Amino acid sequence: MPVHQLSRTDARRIAVRAQLLDADRPSDLLEVVRHLTVLQNDPTAHVAPSADLVLWSRIGPSYVADELVSAIDNQLLIELHMLLRPREDLRLHTAEMAAWPGPGELTPWQQDIEAWLEANEECRTDIIERLRMDGPLPIRELPDTTVVPWRSSGWTDDKNVSKMVDHMVACGDIACSGREGRERLWDLAERVYPDDEPVPYDEAVRQRDERRLRALGIARSTATATPNEPNHVGRAGEEAVVDGVRGRWRVDSQQLDRLGERFRGRAAVLSPLDRLVYDRKRMTELFEFDYQLEMYKPVGKRRWGYWAMPVLYDDRLVGKVDATADRDRGVLQVDAIHRDGRWSKAMVMAVDREVRDLARWLGLELDDQRDLV
Repeated sequence: MPVHQLSRTDARRIAVRAQLLDADRPSDLLEVVRHLTVLQNDPTAHVAPSADLVLWSRIGPSYVADELVSAIDNQLLIELHMLLRPREDLRLHTAEMAAWPGPGELTPWQQDIEAWLEANEECRTDIIERLRMDGPLPIRELPDTTVVPWRSSGWTDDKNVSKMVDHMVACGDIACSGREGRERLWDLAERVYPDDEPVPYDEAVRQRDERRLRALGIARSTATATPNEPNHVGRAGEEAVVDGVRGRWRVDSQQLDRLGERFRGRAAVLSPLDRLVYDRKRMTELFEFDYQLEMYKPVGKRRWGYWAMPVLYDDRLVGKVDATADRDRGVLQVDAIHRDGRWSKAMVMAVDREVRDLARWLGLELDDQRDLV
């Protein structure tokens, strides 16, 4: 099969279309999540929770946040590793849970985790029994009967129960059954996950790669590891090169077929955790966009703001909106709109309209004391 030659414009349009961010807006929440495959369930609500921002940026003003709550409550969407996934997709993960801590020969790190769990088997059993009797429960109500404390080189020292829960989720003992405010609730996995036959491990990996590529449109065969959900797509799709970018890419064949269609873009204000920008290396290579999430930086070192939201216009990332939802005052306070390069009058109007739509969707007045920089 020939290697496809793509311009950066081609690659960007493939990525934007695949992420449902072109002018053809979807309307069904579940269909959007099924296509995107994952929705990060981060509770940060500086403007709105990331999952809501992702859905609003696709569906638009008709998106109702209560619909997401209902889908979670009815277990149409299930949280696994901080990511909401369609219920039917869990069968692509249960074989991996059964093979935990990993298929084949274990790495030294996997051996250490296995040994730690074996040493604390009583605690694992106590948590299962507590949940069987009283679940679902928040993590603060789970017993810590570990005999060997968790040790790490970083901030997870002495986080015995939270690390035990992480590993029990990974091996399929327990699952997140929902949230109470910002706090996750835990229950036995058998009460949360559908009773579907697992897809065999190798086939599940292949299908997940294919679905991830369909959601991303274009991605690397291998990529730097990230928590919870990979950015790589293995051998899915077809091989391509992108003008001005080193190395080979994998591209979804359906998106290749659409390159002959007229591209219809629009303006969109994105969550900092949006999959279009989540893989920062891919974002830089294809969109040539300078961006970092700065919420963990000291105030004096921030260039764009605590929760600065990337701005998409047509097939380019063109700036950042630094905003805060001040619910006590009833306003969406926009402190700055950072422009990357010159904006046309049409771009200014389209982005301004999107920011106003965001304020209306949040039920807030727009604070118009903004600096354009």
